[in-house]
Amino acid sequence: MANDTLTEAKKNKNDEFYTQYSDIQKEISAYLDFNPKVFKNKTILLPCDDPEWSNFTKFFAQNFKRFGLKKLISTSFAVESKNYKHNYQPTLFERSNKKYDSKKTKFKGKIFTLSKDITGDGIINIDDLDWDYLKGDGDFRSEEVIKLRDESDIVITNPPFSLLREFILWINESKKDFILIANNSAVGTKDIFSLLKDNKIWFGNGFNAGNAYFSLPQNPERDYATGVYDDDTGLVKFRNACWLTNLEHGRRHQPLELMTMKDNLKYNKRLKGKNAYEKYQNYDAIEVPFTNAIPKDYKKVMGVPISFFEKYCPDQFEILGMCENLDLYKLKTKRYSSSDCKDAYFKKFNKKGIYDLNASGVLLKDGLLEKVYQRVLIRRKK
Repeated sequence: MANDTLTEAKKNKNDEFYTQYSDIQKEISAYLDFNPKVFKNKTILLPCDDPEWSNFTKFFAQNFKRFGLKKLISTSFAVESKNYKHNYQPTLFERSNKKYDSKKTKFKGKIFTLSKDITGDGIINIDDLDWDYLKGDGDFRSEEVIKLRDESDIVITNPPFSLLREFILWINESKKDFILIANNSAVGTKDIFSLLKDNKIWFGNGFNAGNAYFSLPQNPERDYATGVYDDDTGLVKFRNACWLTNLEHGRRHQPLELMTMKDNLKYNKRLKGKNAYEKYQNYDAIEVPFTNAIPKDYKKVMGVPISFFEKYCPDQFEILGMCENLDLYKLKTKRYSSSDCKDAYFKKFNKKGIYDLNASGVLLKDGLLEKVYQRVLIRRKK
């Protein structure tokens, strides 16, 4: 259901989901535990960030001195670019500032900077944030935000879901360090998967139990499946949210504990009826339906779920490719014809259609060809 929420967000450009302070704190702590000086003397850019609603600016402003930051910059989109379906009401923080302009607020993005003690209390914190309007609407692809990106050391944000792929490529081209929130389904796109495969980016520390809770902007359209939106807290729950980064953290090098095939089949009740360890018809690899079922006594190629990246240790496994249509990684052993796909569909559903067998790994189940969900092809390192 949460996956559907993200899909709808992308389709409707409903991109504003605000990260919880505690989730930011938990994630950033993982990098500090690995390297206490990771942010020291660094300029951090928080694009796509509105301090009046978002917690990213608040968190780094409040920890400016403790992290030893050089400068904090955050930028926000103009109101008109946010596609609000109700009238936007500026906050008291915005209206009470002498720079406030009701016309500019609609069409100009804002920039918030923190680098010195403005209040004169001897401490650099959130009270010293200075803000002004940008020349444009604050789109991260604009020349002025690109310039800010190039001047910064680390980019950290929760980018728009509908522009996630483009945003990651935007950061990658700059060769900057980054920490951002993404959705797991984006991992399967060619460009992002390629970066993961080549260990240029990887999953961050992660959300508690894989569940992320986001707050919504003012006056949101609430049309979510049962159990996704909580009326009491006003939070939306996503099961497939993750952190992506190119900064090291301790969990990334923790090996996954493995059992033998026999023990997995014996103790893992989830494997019952799941065709575990059966060989694909179109890849020289076996099916592993759950990450925690990866066997320690199999040294050839295995197909594992996308969620494998949450526990991926580059010292333990190598990523060979992915089950996909175009055979980008030259791993297919069979390609199905249009006739094969039509025949498989008729046999499986007893009606005419095309079963796209080339899109993933294919198993033979009860005499029928059946494709599995998207799979990453991996092999254990010696």
